[in-house]
Amino acid sequence: MAAAARCLPLGASPLGPASPDIAKVPASIPSSSYAAAAVCPPLRAAVAPSSGRRLQSPPLRCSSSLSETPAAPELAVLLEVEGVIADVYRFGNRQAFNVAFQSLGLDCANWTEPIYADLVRKSRGDEERMLVLFFDRIGWPTSLPTSEKGSFIKSVLREKLKALEEFSASDSLPLRPGVEKFIDDAISEGVPVSILATYGRNGEKVSRFIIDKLGPERTSKIKIVGKEEVQVSLYGQLVLGKGVASSLDEQLVREAQKAASAEKQRIAEEVASILKLSVDIKASESSEKVITTLRAGSEYVGRDVQNCILVAGSQSGVLAAERIGMPCVVVRSR
Repeated sequence: MAAAARCLPLGASPLGPASPDIAKVPASIPSSSYAAAAVCPPLRAAVAPSSGRRLQSPPLRCSSSLSETPAAPELAVLLEVEGVIADVYRFGNRQAFNVAFQSLGLDCANWTEPIYADLVRKSRGDEERMLVLFFDRIGWPTSLPTSEKGSFIKSVLREKLKALEEFSASDSLPLRPGVEKFIDDAISEGVPVSILATYGRNGEKVSRFIIDKLGPERTSKIKIVGKEEVQVSLYGQLVLGKGVASSLDEQLVREAQKAASAEKQRIAEEVASILKLSVDIKASESSEKVITTLRAGSEYVGRDVQNCILVAGSQSGVLAAERIGMPCVVVRSR
């Protein structure tokens, strides 16, 4: 009964429901019960000596360690640009490819939404592979020698990027619905927001054009992390070796890492030659760049990696966040 008597409902009595005899203490109740109830201020069913009117009991104020909960961790939000701030893949890439085809005089090439979606699915988003699949299907330009297919693909991608940059700077590429309100809500709740502009597939220039669409008032309240910001961050300096005095030990570590990477590539090529495959472990280098950006982003918002939530629209962002233990929310494209 002592444990149960720690906190009592407002207006209740340790003797049970209120009754006309509340001021009377039955002799049958042990005195230890009142000792237990004394943990909280005792109820006073005060009776005025002259009038006999019952006065209202004061409200209970009980404090218990059981009711105290630990403070929630301070969180921050990191946002990717492509696929999150704007759906570049739906409203930018396909149209930019069509502009590139026209610029190069490829009138036979035009990507509708179904064609584009099919190419993305079959190539897993690799744009060079998308072009190869497409021209293998419809036929390559007749005047193009086989030995120049690689340079032709690169010229299409250059024109495509130029067109996408123009799209990004114009109203042709809208922001995703709700992204402005999401950022405003986070800021109003005191949650730091950082936008990662450095590792988008189409380059930082496109990302900066898209971020500008948020408006100067909003962007002045958030931290934008690009290549320069990554390099000058503490983590970026340690990893990239920018602006940090290198001791002999640090130089030896870097040389050992380079040697290990080269050895991995050599072994992979040997195995690939036996299996008649081609391999390239440059993808791991790209992953390291994304990880460096995520860690720099967490540094700029002043939160631990585990207390930052990445809102991602790319597979590279998701995989990098998983590697360093950063919670991640995926925004799916169409």
